[in-house]
Amino acid sequence: MPGHTYYPVRVSAFPCSDDVLPDTETLLPLPEVAELLGIPVTAVHQLLRDHQILAVRRGGVAGIPARFFDDNDEVVRMLPGLITVMRDGKYTDEDILRWIFTEDDSLPGRPVDALHGPLAREVVRRAAAEPF
Repeated sequence: MPGHTYYPVRVSAFPCSDDVLPDTETLLPLPEVAELLGIPVTAVHQLLRDHQILAVRRGGVAGIPARFFDDNDEVVRMLPGLITVMRDGKYTDEDILRWIFTEDDSLPGRPVDALHGPLAREVVRRAAAEPF
């Protein structure tokens, strides 16, 4: 249109949070996650857009916490539901990551570790009960 200046808009192909995780937390690059799950990297992008998993940017590279996967190289079963419950509670992705990776003596341990065992449902219940 004459007289109008158009500027390109940079749109992220997928959501990626600031790195709020401990430096010791292992992150898997998206192509490695795709290989692990046996899906194309574009399907990993869709999992991120659908908030089934969360990614962080560390050193300019997007990665997904290795603890989000079980011993069978699948997404931990209760993780997508936990993310949904917390997003419904108005938590940001960064808030969710902080909560999941913070020690909780009453579990005991971190919620992300409890998701791998018999306390997984308890983690989701607690997330639903947390005040925003």
